[in-house]
Amino acid sequence: MAATAFELAPVIALLPFVSFLIALFGGEFARKMLPKGGALPGIAATGGSLLLSLWVLLTVAGGRSYHQTIVWVNGLETFDLHFGIFLDPLSAMMLVIVSLIAFLVHIFSLGYMNDEGETGLPRYYAGLGLFTFSMLSFVFSDNLLMAFMFFELVGLCSYLLIGFWFRNPGPASAAKKAFLVTRFGDYFFLIGVVAVLATFGTAQFAGDHSFAHVAEQALAEGGAGDVTTFFGLGPRAWFSVIGLLVLGGVVGKSAQFPLHTWLPDAMEGPTPVSALIHAATMVAAGVYLVARMYGFYALLPQVLAIIAFIGGFTALFAATMGVVKREIKQVLAYSTISQYGYMMLGLGAGGYVAATFHLMTHAFFKALLFLGAGSVIIAMHHNENMWDMGGLREKMPVTYWTFLSGSLALAGIVPFSGFWSKDEVLYEALVHGIGNPVLLAAYAMGLLAVFFTGFYTFRMVFLTFHGEPRTDTARDPHGVGWNVKFPLVVLGILAATAGLVNMTPVAQLTDAHIEFLHSWLNGPVEATGAHHYEELVSQFAYGEPADVSALIPGAVSLALALAGMGLAWTLYNVPEPVEHTDKLGGAKTVLFNNYYQDEYQVWLASGLTLPLARAADKFDAGIIDGVVNGVSSVSLFGGSRVKRIQSGVVTNYALMLVLGFVVLLLVVGFTGGWF
Repeated sequence: MAATAFELAPVIALLPFVSFLIALFGGEFARKMLPKGGALPGIAATGGSLLLSLWVLLTVAGGRSYHQTIVWVNGLETFDLHFGIFLDPLSAMMLVIVSLIAFLVHIFSLGYMNDEGETGLPRYYAGLGLFTFSMLSFVFSDNLLMAFMFFELVGLCSYLLIGFWFRNPGPASAAKKAFLVTRFGDYFFLIGVVAVLATFGTAQFAGDHSFAHVAEQALAEGGAGDVTTFFGLGPRAWFSVIGLLVLGGVVGKSAQFPLHTWLPDAMEGPTPVSALIHAATMVAAGVYLVARMYGFYALLPQVLAIIAFIGGFTALFAATMGVVKREIKQVLAYSTISQYGYMMLGLGAGGYVAATFHLMTHAFFKALLFLGAGSVIIAMHHNENMWDMGGLREKMPVTYWTFLSGSLALAGIVPFSGFWSKDEVLYEALVHGIGNPVLLAAYAMGLLAVFFTGFYTFRMVFLTFHGEPRTDTARDPHGVGWNVKFPLVVLGILAATAGLVNMTPVAQLTDAHIEFLHSWLNGPVEATGAHHYEELVSQFAYGEPADVSALIPGAVSLALALAGMGLAWTLYNVPEPVEHTDKLGGAKTVLFNNYYQDEYQVWLASGLTLPLARAADKFDAGIIDGVVNGVSSVSLFGGSRVKRIQSGVVTNYALMLVLGFVVLLLVVGFTGGWF
């Protein structure tokens, strides 16, 4: 049974690829013969992927891992290139998350994309299939180069799906922006991949020949060992440079400051795309990559501190912008950026399990919130402005109660899933941050962001569902079908219960063994294919964590979440709400314009980068090319004159010989003899 499950693992990714081919090349067959523009092959494929992923998950739960490689290019002087599949608790869990969300999004799309008689549906479902294939392949990639290839393909699919309505200027511009901003980070990632191969001779994630293991041995032995360093740097400094290069791709893909600006604009794409790509899976690729490479990052305390600070700052930075947004998807977009900041904070603070835990719970409750927003948008005839809503609670009970479940999880209210995972992230930042100013600052920013999260989350809930209807559309909303409600119910249950797999505060209080995710991810080495990362962090990065009970920081974060929720209740849970954020004055203008980050980046590109590029171009064309062209011109001129000597006339050659002899005699005569 175990061998069969592992041998079928490639089929998990191949099934969505087949649905992509059917939708893409089916032509008239896909448009006319396949119901819903080719949606059913995608539903069947992702459903099959989900079943196989669950089978792999159960097999891995039996204490086994799987690693199979195929040589792609060998015989190179310093390294070989491989394709491979690596299945361990982390990748098995992520396969289930990706395939489940993809399956539910395909079902939801039946109600959302067909609501207005949308054209181009085969192209839409082809994009979903290709994305699902790319993300699943990225998840079980066994080496960094293979992961980079699918990392890029995931970005391409994001571009295609954000720009699905490419005839409109907004989606087309948003797709280009997402592609260019994430590509900027990926340039650093590509250099990091090359540096890994050049330094370690391998890009493998796991095993005794993995680059993380080679790096660990080099640092443990106090020398470079079998690795190659560059630019006169020592092993630790050079490894830190590599870690930061790869981090560039992570910051872009997971929308962390300063490369976060593409994600809010990406809301121009279809809402199911936002749920799949920009909440649960694609944006998770960067965080997942750091978790996949954690055996390497755990050796580098300076890089971990940078990751934690970026995460903590992004969590607070994005949360402040969410409090003033008027469109429901914009609030969720900045919430997504903020929540991925928490995951980065957890990873940087040494909380590998905590960050992975929040990655899992966030996939469920944020996909739920985006799909719930999609249900509201259908009801409002595709109006996304929350100030045009109100009073939808009685008219859309399934959407309301499931959306409320996701909102309570997002705000971090006990016992919903987000409380347990976010609390554990903050706890890890605190226990490793005592004595470390950078981690403590990151923890403080993450803690403050809890208040803003509670506020903007329930401001969104109250404006959308509570009070009196503020428009005719809200008084008579469009109905939604089972294909919209079913995914909401499934995700609503998960948003409420998924956190029960890892209740650290309760475990500390009662000594109950209810930290199942810790046991799962930190199983025996033969099952995980890696060391226990807590031990690596203690040995190489931060030392032993402080002995602090999880109850006190958990209570503080819960109190802040309730305070934010209570403020939103006071201000917006009224029959006729008003925009109290207008009282912020100029601060609201800054927040509403996203701290002018877009304007700053445009200025940086057009006001600084472009003039420098033009100056470099002029220097290259005028000086470098001028010198080269001048030398070539002199050579051409001299050659054109000398070639006239080769006339082919014998008398001319005789004349030249005589003249040369005469010149020689004159020289001898004037010099008084031979030299």
